[in-house]
Amino acid sequence: MNSLKTEPATSASTRAIIVAVAADIILILAFAAIGRDAHHREEPVLGVLLTAWPFLAGATAGWLVARVWRTPLSVLRAGVPVWLGSLIGGMVLRALTAQTVVLPFIIVATLALAVFLLGYRLLLAGAARLRRR
Repeated sequence: MNSLKTEPATSASTRAIIVAVAADIILILAFAAIGRDAHHREEPVLGVLLTAWPFLAGATAGWLVARVWRTPLSVLRAGVPVWLGSLIGGMVLRALTAQTVVLPFIIVATLALAVFLLGYRLLLAGAARLRRR
């Protein structure tokens, strides 16, 4: 009677979750680092973390609200909620903690986070389609 046995989560799905979490964190940190470097800010490591934390918190909210772990590499079901969570949550948290939130920064963050958080998911989806052919 195999019907009583439960199969553990496949390593591919666990791997996909780990890849997506790591990629989202690394790319948000890269966004913060690039922005700080462009403005010649001091304290490279601590400064990047201070800049990134609101966006990381927003991305976490996006993960939780959309249950991204179910399809972590999906562009629509994962990428869009993580992008919007990081963007909106990040800007709200920055405003609440008296950090700069100005229109040019919102525009740059919107575009950069979209390219980063949607981009790798689009590339992986395209690669998967090519492999299926």
